[in-house]
Amino acid sequence: MKKIILNKGKEHSLKRFHPWVFSGAISERSDKVADGDVAEVFSASGEYLGTGYCSHGSIAVRILSFEQTEINLDFWKRKIADAYQLRQQIGLSESTTTTVFRLLNAEGDGIPGLIIDFYNGTAVVQAHSFFVHDNLALIAEALQSVLGDKLKAVYDKSEETLHAAPVIASEAKQLSEAISLPVRQKSLYVYGKNETNEVLENGNRFYVNWEEGQKTGFFIDQRENRKLLGYYSKGKRVLNTFCYSGGFSVYALKAGASWVVSVDASRKAIEWTDQNVLLNGFDDKMHHSHVGDVQEYMKTAADNFDIIILDPPAFAKHQKAKHNAVQGYRRLNESAIRKIKSGGLIFTFSCSQAVDRPLFESTVMAAAIDAGRRVRILHHLSQPADHPVSVFHPEGQYLKGLVVQVG
Repeated sequence: MKKIILNKGKEHSLKRFHPWVFSGAISERSDKVADGDVAEVFSASGEYLGTGYCSHGSIAVRILSFEQTEINLDFWKRKIADAYQLRQQIGLSESTTTTVFRLLNAEGDGIPGLIIDFYNGTAVVQAHSFFVHDNLALIAEALQSVLGDKLKAVYDKSEETLHAAPVIASEAKQLSEAISLPVRQKSLYVYGKNETNEVLENGNRFYVNWEEGQKTGFFIDQRENRKLLGYYSKGKRVLNTFCYSGGFSVYALKAGASWVVSVDASRKAIEWTDQNVLLNGFDDKMHHSHVGDVQEYMKTAADNFDIIILDPPAFAKHQKAKHNAVQGYRRLNESAIRKIKSGGLIFTFSCSQAVDRPLFESTVMAAAIDAGRRVRILHHLSQPADHPVSVFHPEGQYLKGLVVQVG
């Protein structure tokens, strides 16, 4: 196994069980450490700190275990079984009204770079590192062992995330002799075959296209926030922006909203939204969908909405984009605050990891000041329990949301 030695004094974060080793903390490493190699990490004094996999970027090692262990089939079985046990504990694995949930959530479940979402029999795996993807066969075998006959198929949805893996172009030339990046296969089924694309979430029906859709196919992390929207939606006029496949729209309609408008720049997303609205027994008498830019739509939209949902894609995927992201969130929230009826509610979100909760809330406050209206916070929102966050890795709490009332 490869060996990595840290600079003196750089062991403290690992002793606090933070799972990342930054490149600047490393003093020595084995020759020709390749992207995806497993290595043991030691302090400058020779103390074992953890076992992880290497990558070429600012985060040089992601820790898989703080105890010396082999990364083999038994390792994957233990990790997946532990994650599944948590989903059993929170009542998702046996639910008859919710058949979609996150089965394994990267650092939150002790496996950096691995996402597994369960869609009514199909486990959709998304690898964010070459190491994880190279272990896909073992992961699929472990899933079969843990889930048994509940598992019908395993789908690899890693093509897009591996393309964005942390190999920086400017570093590639310098590292060309030290690394080997084999060509990975495109997304495909690695076990079984899909039996259905229909899932239930809190009794609502959704068609999920994990092959063509964003992320693993559906934004599972908004489940409890969609449920909260339903609580407020009866008899209300609701505008769902960046609607994707219409999750919030369906919940509002099922809860008795009088009129729902869904807006997204993607025509394919609007097609999925319309499909899901019909799947739940509604038609265009209660729902209207619109393909177009959200900010442009806001300029001419009616000002009689009781509820507006702002759930944009990540405006900042790294720290360098943070300033522009904050300005984008500010403009978007100001538009909604100006537009909504007096007494109306705005469900506003950020999934940008670079924008933390205090900054996001300050940005909403700035938007309220610019709009010149009174705004009160009713709820602080986040991701649900099947997206756990390690107390030692607070960066895992990426989803931030507020429900605000506008006077």
